Formats: sequence, C-alpha cells, structure tokens
Amino acid sequence: MRRPLLSFLGGVMVLAAAGQAVMLMDGFSRLTAHAEPSELMSGCTDVPEAVALADTLRERSLRIDRYMQDMQRRKDEIAVAERQLTKKLVELRKLKQQIGSNEQGYAQAQNDDIARLIAVYDQMKPEQAAMVLSNLPPDFAAQILARVQPETGARIMASVEPGQAAVLTSYMGAIRARK
Repeated sequence: MRRPLLSFLGGVMVLAAAGQAVMLMDGFSRLTAHAEPSELMSGCTDVPEAVALADTLRERSLRIDRYMQDMQRRKDEIAVAERQLTKKLVELRKLKQQIGSNEQGYAQAQNDDIARLIAVYDQMKPEQAAMVLSNLPPDFAAQILARVQPETGARIMASVEPGQAAVLTSYMGAIRARK
C-alpha cells in the first residue's frame, strides 16, 4: 500500500517540478508586473473592496516596476564603474612598471656615482681622505670605506681618530651583515 502511494506522490512531485521548469523557461517576462487594469475589474467597480484591492495591486506593480528599473540602472552603473576600474588598474600597472624601470636606472646611476667617488678616495692621500670621511655621516662614510681597496681603507682608518674609527667599523660590520 505504501509503494503505490509513494510512486503516486513521486509522480506528482515530478509533474510539479516540470511545470515550474516550463514557467521559468519563459524567464523574467513572467515576473514583470503589469499595472494596467484588468478586464476582470470591469464589472466590479461597485464593490469597494475589490476596487481597493485592485488599486493596491496596481500601486505595488508600479513600485515593483520602478524597483526593477532602478536595479537595472544600478547594474549598468556598476558595469561602467567596473570598466573604469579595470582601465585604471591597467594604467596603474603600466606606471608601476615604468617606476620600476626608473628605479633600476636611478640605482644604476647611483652605483656609478659611488664607484667614481670610491675611485677618488682610492687616489687621495689617507690623511686627506680621513679628514673628509670624518665630516661625513657615519653610515655614508662606512659605505665608502667598505668599497675602497682594502689597503687604502686600512690606511684611511689608521688616520681617523679612534672613536670615529670604532663607529665606522661598527657601521661597516652592519653593512657586511646585510649583504
């Protein structure tokens, strides 16, 4: 007794699902409201409840139509904003690449300048180089000392006062530790 009942209920469910599928195949056209007075109301104008209900339904239909139009407008605005953001993102990526290449160029130019500066210090007498380096910021002076020829650096360090030499040595150790 249960099996035929279950089969019958299953068949009813399948038919109901098929009916819903057919209704949904039509898409949103079935979901749009029409605020036009129906022909059913033609004979009911003397029943105030029916007229009030029809007016309420018509107002709701108009509100739904306005809401759907507003949603479509917002959807269009979002699509435009997405296109603008995508365009800006592409521009920003190009700028980032340009900045990266400029930074590489600046770094190369800076390294070239430092190499020329180191060559100058290699050519100076150790006492003169020590006097100049003593007046530079310790981190910059340590970078120069770390890059000059080891013999030249040793002679320059010997000419620097002991307190300044200790500071420069600690900066040079930090520079080597970073590398």
